[in-house]
Amino acid sequence: MAGIVEIRWHGRGGQGAVLASRILAMACFLEGKWSQAFPFFGAERRGAPVMAFTRVSDRPVRLRSQIYSPDALVFLDPMFLSLPAALDGLKPEGVLVANWSGHPRDIKAKASKIATVDATDIAVKLGLSVASMTIPNTAMVGSLIKVTGLVDLGSTKGALRELMTEKLVEVNEKALELGYERTQVHDLS
Repeated sequence: MAGIVEIRWHGRGGQGAVLASRILAMACFLEGKWSQAFPFFGAERRGAPVMAFTRVSDRPVRLRSQIYSPDALVFLDPMFLSLPAALDGLKPEGVLVANWSGHPRDIKAKASKIATVDATDIAVKLGLSVASMTIPNTAMVGSLIKVTGLVDLGSTKGALRELMTEKLVEVNEKALELGYERTQVHDLS
C-alpha cells in the first residue's frame, strides 16, 4: 500500500454505512495499518442520505477532512447510481462498489473497476433488517474487500467481533462471506 487509500460510503440512515466504515477501519487496524473512520450526517432520520468515510495507510493518518477524491465509492443503496453527484470525485483509477442486482457492465460510471453484489437480497435472506429497513452493510464490506484486496476476510471477521455484540456476529459474518463470494467485478481498465 502506497500512501493513503480513501473510501467514501453512501447509504441511507439505518443501512449501516457508518458501521461499515468502522468495520473496515478496524479490520485494517487489526492488520497493523493506520486507519480512521467517521460519518457525515445531514438530516438525522432513518432513510435520509448518509455519508461515511474510511482512510487507510501504512503511516499515521493526520488528514481530518471529508473525502472528496475517493479511491473507492461504496453505494449501500442502488438509488445512488442515479445521482451523478454521488459519483463526484471518484479517481479515474478508482473502484465503484454497488448494491445492485444487475451486471456490473450495466452501470454507467467512470471507474477502473465496477463491482456489484445484491447485498439487499443477502440481508433479507439473513433477516438483517430493523423497522422494515434492510441493513446491507456487512455484505457490502465483503464486496469491497474482495475487489480491493485492502484487508483479508479473517481480519474483517475479527473487526466484527470487536464492534458487534456476540449475538450479531454470526449472522454478520455470514453476510460478509456471502458479499465476498457473490461479488461480480467488471474491469474497465
